[in-house]
Amino acid sequence: MNRRGRVIVASLAGTSIEFYDFYIYATAAVLVFPYLFFPTGDPAAATLQSFATFGIAFIARPVGSALFGHFGDRVGRKATLVASLLTMGVSTVLIGLLPTYAQVGVVAPLLLALCRFGQGLGLGGEWGGAALLATENAPPRKRALYGTAPQLGAPIGFFMANGVFLILAQSMSEEAFMSWGWRVPFVLSAVLIMIGLWVRMTLHESPSFARVVAEGTRARRPVVQVFRTSTGGVVLGTLIMVATYVFFYLMTVFSMSYGTSPDGLGLDRTDFLVMLLVGVVFFGLFTPVAGLVADRFGRRPTLIAVTVAILLFGFALEPMLASGSTAVVQVFLILGLSLMGLTFGPMGALLPELFPTNVRYSGASIAYNLAGLLGASLAPYAATKLAADVGLWAVGGYLSAAALITLAALILARETRDDSLEETPTRARA
Repeated sequence: MNRRGRVIVASLAGTSIEFYDFYIYATAAVLVFPYLFFPTGDPAAATLQSFATFGIAFIARPVGSALFGHFGDRVGRKATLVASLLTMGVSTVLIGLLPTYAQVGVVAPLLLALCRFGQGLGLGGEWGGAALLATENAPPRKRALYGTAPQLGAPIGFFMANGVFLILAQSMSEEAFMSWGWRVPFVLSAVLIMIGLWVRMTLHESPSFARVVAEGTRARRPVVQVFRTSTGGVVLGTLIMVATYVFFYLMTVFSMSYGTSPDGLGLDRTDFLVMLLVGVVFFGLFTPVAGLVADRFGRRPTLIAVTVAILLFGFALEPMLASGSTAVVQVFLILGLSLMGLTFGPMGALLPELFPTNVRYSGASIAYNLAGLLGASLAPYAATKLAADVGLWAVGGYLSAAALITLAALILARETRDDSLEETPTRARA
């Protein structure tokens, strides 16, 4: 058996490192890559091209979820989590060593896209394994709370990523930062990866997977079987996560792009990073709160209430973000990222609970990452186009529409709080 404290640390540390890797790219996609990896001339076009490479990872993530999900359900959670962390880490470090467009021309954005694909591949296998590590080792009636451990990796990783960029921006000149300083967060990832690997190598397999091995009920082809027996879980899990993904990338990547753009709010880069970091603190605080509430009242009631709030928040996006008041924009970020914590927290338990043990890694990972492909891959790009061509009100409408899709899926879904994760595959519901 794994000690519960070690389980929480391992799931939290791994996702924090992987989300750190993922978010330093998101930050650099706004602040650095449009100027160093794409032809100069039209800043808006370069930003859109940078966001396009940002979206490549979300195409890779479902591939990663199928690849790592197969081995997670066949070989085990522990070995697969180590492999996914290595894949993500190597790709991130390589980004910090890439030549720029001025040095090698069109080869630069191609190499950037390849490394971004590797990041998506690794993260595609990371989240599902970390969520299973937490929930399959959780005590009764505390699965949602334990499931928030990997979810906390998102605000912690985001805070670390933007904190490093903020320190660099304030400690060196603009020329030094654009010349070599931006590479530091990517190369620093190597140290974090070594720590994450050490933590995960000390774990044992989860009791649920060990039971499947002992009973000889491992799926021969987990990805095929999950679509054959649990299609409903994949579809509903994907749609339940869509609003979460759209919301997060509008609140972070798009808001930072709009907030620092001369055509938007025109705020100083470091000032807006500080404002985002303040909002992310509330993201982290409300994530475990959501787990406690979901354990007490159930996953569906909790998420339905939060999703309605997100839908209404879409109507407040334009008047708050375009208010011209720094204080109002800060309140906008705090409110939005607080809601983000409340909707993101219960997902660490809900998605694994939709699937039987022998295909749980594949099922939870595929649903989570298909939602990323549908909800997050286009969010910064689509929001930037909508804001430029139609107006900020259309960005708010985009968020409300995504919330409406998630709300419909939650109404159709069943409550999973009282389901057993030890249910045998022959008796598990699809």
